[in-house]
Amino acid sequence: MTANLLDFDLEGLAGFCERLGEKRFRATQLFRWIHQKGAAQFDDMTDLAKSLREKLKTSAHIQAPPVISQHISADGTIKWLFDVGGGNAIESVFIPEDDRGTLCVSSQAGCAVGCRFCSTGHQGFSRNLTVSEIIGQLWFAEHFLRKHLATQDRVISNVVMMGMGEPLQNYQPLVQSLRVMLDDHGYGLSRRRVTVSTSGVVPMMDRLGQDCAVALAVSLHAPNDALRDNLVPLNRKYPLQELLQACQRYLAFAPRDFITLEYCMLDGVNDTSEHASELIRLIRAHSSHAWCKLNLIPFNPFPASGLGRSKAAAVQAFAKQLSDAGIVTTVRKTRGDDIDAACGQLAGDVMDRTEVGKRIERQRKIMLTPVASPDNEPTGVLKS
Repeated sequence: MTANLLDFDLEGLAGFCERLGEKRFRATQLFRWIHQKGAAQFDDMTDLAKSLREKLKTSAHIQAPPVISQHISADGTIKWLFDVGGGNAIESVFIPEDDRGTLCVSSQAGCAVGCRFCSTGHQGFSRNLTVSEIIGQLWFAEHFLRKHLATQDRVISNVVMMGMGEPLQNYQPLVQSLRVMLDDHGYGLSRRRVTVSTSGVVPMMDRLGQDCAVALAVSLHAPNDALRDNLVPLNRKYPLQELLQACQRYLAFAPRDFITLEYCMLDGVNDTSEHASELIRLIRAHSSHAWCKLNLIPFNPFPASGLGRSKAAAVQAFAKQLSDAGIVTTVRKTRGDDIDAACGQLAGDVMDRTEVGKRIERQRKIMLTPVASPDNEPTGVLKS
């Protein structure tokens, strides 16, 4: 079995090259070819010695998860469905803005946390993704988009680990992937522009601050433990006091001077004036200065949740109450609704693991060739 070079950060690739009898600087050349130029074939790496290219052909390969389908929204959002084997699929979403391009990346096939408002959690958990399956989403998307948009400039300026799964429950592959994203020989992303979103795995938040501090977003969604226990089951293990204390500790290492608190607005559940008042008291109890920003997220309903989206007037009133209290508050603009790409909809119509397998088989039947490299346009493309 040959090694997938997408599984290595630069240090790991240097060790691999040394095992082939090559000097460490070869790893930097190889790393740049893979991540900066999107090369998938060793013969394309023209400044590598032919002897090294021959070694690589017999000992290594470069392979992102194959693309099953691609959906393009009317607003320019693009969603890819990737096959990670065993009847499992993951999704990545590219969100273009005037001043940035953001890729939402998955870290697990399914999710074990089981938040009530997240359609991904209703699939159940299958397995953690490998480094090549995590970084492969960025590798494919970046170089596909360069070709698609006919540019040599970097397209993806921001990465958010907000796709399928709880990133901090797949810790080591996550950190290794982050290092590839941040490496100047890789994607050269700023720590401020890479965000890990967590439902509150407190010990791993502390480790991330020490190992690879990037921007942090915490899925809060409730102002008290009783409600959060119901919405985010992980709260029973790491309740709000522990979680917000961990946020304060993380700030000492964070590249920004704030942490984003995500709050999914649920009709009649967590969106009243009383909830807003309780949230203000909770935030102020942990620091007198502005240590967080609130991001209010319109809920994207799906049948299994039994929940509804807050009315627009309720969201605006909630936001105003927080802002008036001096808490920086934004309301997330929904993107990609027509392709089920908005937050909480990454599972799309793939509602459980059985349906994942069925859809993969259906897509395989209509595709001519699964995509393994950004050099090729996906076949069997679905557009909305």
